[in-house]
Amino acid sequence: MTGGLQENGFSQVLDLVLEELGLYYSQDVNGIGVLYSLLQAPWLQSLLKVGEMLRDFPSAETRELRRILRGAHFKAMLSAHDMVAQKDFEPILPPLPENIPDNEEAMRIVCLVKNKQPLGATIKRHEITGEIIVARVIHGGLADRSGLLYAGDKLVEVNGVLVEGLEPEHVIQILADSEGTIIFKVIPVGDRSICNHTMLFARAMADYWPQQDPAIPCADAGLPFQKGDILQIVDQSDSLWWQARKVSDLSRCAGLIPSNHLLKRRSMRLCRRKTQNSQSSFYSRCPTSCYHTVGAPYEEVVRYQRRPCDRHRLIILIGPSGVGVNELRKQLIDLNPLVFQSPIPHTTRQKKTYEENGREYFFVSKETFESMVYSHSFLEYGEYNGHMYGTNVESIKAVLDAGMICIVDLEPQGITGARTHELKPYIIFVKPPSKSCMRETRKNAFIITDYYVNMKFKEEDLQEIEESAKKMEAQFSQFFDQIVVNDNLQSATVQLMSIIHRAQDEPQWIPASWICSDYE
Repeated sequence: MTGGLQENGFSQVLDLVLEELGLYYSQDVNGIGVLYSLLQAPWLQSLLKVGEMLRDFPSAETRELRRILRGAHFKAMLSAHDMVAQKDFEPILPPLPENIPDNEEAMRIVCLVKNKQPLGATIKRHEITGEIIVARVIHGGLADRSGLLYAGDKLVEVNGVLVEGLEPEHVIQILADSEGTIIFKVIPVGDRSICNHTMLFARAMADYWPQQDPAIPCADAGLPFQKGDILQIVDQSDSLWWQARKVSDLSRCAGLIPSNHLLKRRSMRLCRRKTQNSQSSFYSRCPTSCYHTVGAPYEEVVRYQRRPCDRHRLIILIGPSGVGVNELRKQLIDLNPLVFQSPIPHTTRQKKTYEENGREYFFVSKETFESMVYSHSFLEYGEYNGHMYGTNVESIKAVLDAGMICIVDLEPQGITGARTHELKPYIIFVKPPSKSCMRETRKNAFIITDYYVNMKFKEEDLQEIEESAKKMEAQFSQFFDQIVVNDNLQSATVQLMSIIHRAQDEPQWIPASWICSDYE
């Protein structure tokens, strides 16, 4: 047979086999139809032709291919493929007993292997039935990854211990003491609600420490964060407690954070308490910072990539007086005046002989200046030596429209007015170094005070700079995109230039409202 196969070829032998099978097929012999169809299959014909080609044209490559195709690993891979394609991997369960009562609740046995990681679920007592149920499953945790536990499932047993009649704290202790495999018996929730897993990113506008929050369901499951942290909110199905993780550490499972609604409610209570305890008049109101917290405990943000055709982002430098903000701004402009520029300010003082309107300043009357103040035309304004000075928003736009990077130094109170979709500011906080470093770097420098000009730095000036910086950071750090320590003017300038170019050319987090406003 082998000699005939080699002489006639696979196709000829197959034709003879099909001819013989045709006789049996016409007689309707059992199973012949299936075999007949198999041997006529196009893929088998192609496979036989490949076999003939490999035999007729022997080479090192064909021998290698033949060895691979006949290898145990390749055959096992094909077998696994067939099993998956045919779904031949599901367990064969025994039939259900016929005498199960109609009202019997289905029970699920869940087996989880707990190493040194937390379970990733919280429990509570049902308000009406008193049963111990799964309160929530933490996104990305062990229970969530298993796909076997769901919020609302009723706990019956934990490692063989019946939980009926136990306090939730006792059950939590059983789970905490368990190592290795944990076996749950649960009754699945009947009507499983669809969780709101719409992901969004938000900037934290306040600090949060779960270990100091007595209201959190489980302090160990909480996510601590600080002002300015970017959070990925992964679950908002609970009206009081959301699930989130920090963008800086997405590998960790999510943690609990107070919801927008909960933080606003707390802040309103705090506001009322402060108002009740204060001895001020009937028309007094809560501090601005408190109202700000009520309005926006979180700020939704998106990733923004500036296009070449877009304006540059406004660069805002913030820092205490004496830290060198103005010097850094001037250094950048002096290094590259074709790239960096500051807006021309408005003033009410008289023009000097060597000055030109629209070059050093825009000189306007006091009435015109006041009218611009009332129309909110200034990003920042103030009085110096009896004259008014102000930074006009249109002057900033003029610099940006010219294709340059506009740099301004503002008082921190001006941040809110500058954060618009048109300017898309990038805010850099210039932080003072240690006092010993300031003594060394500023021993020949001068400071402008409210009473004197060009006064040498004294020890109390350094102390005031340090304290002022701490206050600014405590109150406004949620708005800072970057922090630069001005320990040396030259190195700080180089660092600042690098940061500014990254702010223009690389993706950055900005408020989502800025993007929405662009498309309105």
